[in-house]
Amino acid sequence: MSDIFDCRDDAQLLPGMRQARQAIGRGALVVIPTDTVYGVAADAFNAAAVQRLLDAKGRTRESPPPVLVAGTAMVRALVADLPEPVERLIEKFWPGGLTIVLPAQPSLTWDLGETRGTVAVRMPDHRIALELIEETGPLAVSSANLTGEAAAVDVLSAHQMLGDRIDVYLDSGPVATGVPSTILDATGLARREPGTARILRIGAVSADEIREVIGDLLEDPAAPVETDADDAGSA
Repeated sequence: MSDIFDCRDDAQLLPGMRQARQAIGRGALVVIPTDTVYGVAADAFNAAAVQRLLDAKGRTRESPPPVLVAGTAMVRALVADLPEPVERLIEKFWPGGLTIVLPAQPSLTWDLGETRGTVAVRMPDHRIALELIEETGPLAVSSANLTGEAAAVDVLSAHQMLGDRIDVYLDSGPVATGVPSTILDATGLARREPGTARILRIGAVSADEIREVIGDLLEDPAAPVETDADDAGSA
């Protein structure tokens, strides 16, 4: 049976964080609050846990989850290159609602699914999420919902959809907006001859805001590629 902890209550916060950390450590799943929507979290370096996450949501390996990090130092350990324009985006929008797709560090021994050599990374603007990541390391996180359903903006909605597939639920109340993160494919900026970045999904950060930082390195966003409404990057 799942444990639900109201992290707004100091008496539940510490045991909740402890149980969440222990669950991640044994390869189980935890629902956590973020600044966008609630997310299902798993140890990014535990392939069985990541598969458990995909199975819980009814997703396939063709929809790999992004990875939430606690800062730039953690990103540098995960990506093959961090181009200067991306550093500017991170400085401007992190922590916050911008997920950035970059070439993954090839030496990493992990399996997030069919990533085609990339990893989508984001630093959430939420104290509980960041504290957990700092204790566990990078987390594979997908929006807390079943595929085809709206992403959960509160723990009750997440529990109604996911139930006992999740070991621990951390409740911090309804999220402020429920707007998913913007997903930016920046792999083109990491090439030897820098190309451009393209928006895969518009969300919390607008195209105009991104263009203010990297200018013409952003492709025309008039017709961005759409992803599933419950795409993992929304967490």
